[in-house]
Amino acid sequence: MLAGHFKRVVAGVFIAAGLAAASGAVAEEGNFLGDIMKEFLGDSKNAPATTAPAPAAEPQRRVPFGREAMQLSFAPLVKETTPAVVNVYATQKPKAQSPFAGDPFFEQFFGRQMPPRAQSSLGSGVIVDASGLVVTNYHVISNADELKVALSDGREFQSKVLLKDESLDLAVLKIDGDDPFPVAPIGDSDAIEIGDLVLAIGNPFGVGQTTTSGIVSALARSHIGVSDFGFFIQTDAAINPGNSGGALINMGGQLVGINTAIYSRGGGSIGIGFAIPSNMVRAVVESAKDGRDYFERPYIGATFEPVTAQIAEALGMPRPSGALVSAVDDDGPAEHGGLKAGDVVLAMNGAEIQHVDALGYRLATQAVGATAKLSVLSGGGQKEVDVALARAPAGGSAAEVTIDGESPFAGATVMELSPRVAQRLRLRAEGKGVVMTEIDPNSSAASFGFQRRDIVREINGEVIDTPEKLRQVASKDTRWWRFTVERDGRIMRQMLRY
Repeated sequence: MLAGHFKRVVAGVFIAAGLAAASGAVAEEGNFLGDIMKEFLGDSKNAPATTAPAPAAEPQRRVPFGREAMQLSFAPLVKETTPAVVNVYATQKPKAQSPFAGDPFFEQFFGRQMPPRAQSSLGSGVIVDASGLVVTNYHVISNADELKVALSDGREFQSKVLLKDESLDLAVLKIDGDDPFPVAPIGDSDAIEIGDLVLAIGNPFGVGQTTTSGIVSALARSHIGVSDFGFFIQTDAAINPGNSGGALINMGGQLVGINTAIYSRGGGSIGIGFAIPSNMVRAVVESAKDGRDYFERPYIGATFEPVTAQIAEALGMPRPSGALVSAVDDDGPAEHGGLKAGDVVLAMNGAEIQHVDALGYRLATQAVGATAKLSVLSGGGQKEVDVALARAPAGGSAAEVTIDGESPFAGATVMELSPRVAQRLRLRAEGKGVVMTEIDPNSSAASFGFQRRDIVREINGEVIDTPEKLRQVASKDTRWWRFTVERDGRIMRQMLRY
């Protein structure tokens, strides 16, 4: 009888527990099931507890909350920013003419020669100042004799180049109009993160202004082979030929990059595009506003190299990072600040320096006269160093001289090699010499193979240390020429008869 009563009670207990659980009425304290079980089975407080595994959480899925959520769009942002993105048309006039052009005798045998056609290229640009300052890529306008800028509303303007820098692949153009121009405000590229949404705006393949969307795929990309600059933003927003110089826009409508290059096997976008960060763009625009026709980087007076795995192990570093100081200029800002050869720069102004290109970028975005606060690994310990950034020394003469006459150097424009000129041309200013800054394509210098950035060290046994000395030696009446030229760090010695 007792056994039957127990079965009925237990059955009633489980039925009541099921009903209570279904209605959500079972409380942690005063639990009905617990009280009954204690009465019949004893207090199990000291018995080992077993906990059932919690069920896996279901993914949060929902339908759009009404028509508004279904109609979310980038359209308001596009309307706000596209007026400041322009098309840049670059035209290169023909350089060579047929030797028979205009000669009736030769034309009757060879026919009238068609004049060479002008070469045109198309790129994009961004208006960054209401006065008409336009930023684009250097490679878009590098060989242009005529530049035209077309706005999205159909207006066209002739433009002139205020500043261009081949190493950064950036140029600043100027257009003039009666009214203020639409502007894309320059944002802080250091504030963007991997995964942020961005828009790429430009004129791919000349089809007209086009907007694509994507995310920031990576930051601080280097060694992609399009310029000496080594600190690119990578994005998967579609960028194609013609997008060069266009805008990379964040969700706040700010310019965070200038689209520059793509990685492609067939000429089209495969989702790997690169943009120059807007903080670098801002520094270049400020140089143009200051009236300089080239971008002047602050001078620190030191040379840096990458930290390899072997160097990191020798210095007791957990991993290769930072920038190794390989040389320090005498009486320069780095020496005055206490930087020494063998030190490793780990951070600048609170930003971590992962590699030597990152330090170059951080330094380039600073203004001349600013102070760089460096965190340095030195002698096994870490210290803080303040370095005042200055203008690079100009040397004895800043004059540009064009060589004329009948020598192999005729048609070359030269300057004395100095830290300032070396910085401008991305050279190492070591020793005495004269550097070629421009070469006339129809000159003797061009026909003999001289190139821009060649450093002339010696001619016919005489050391060349000033442009005037080069002009004097080149004017001598001789048919034999022996000279020493440095190109990309290689010394070339030549002898020729001219």
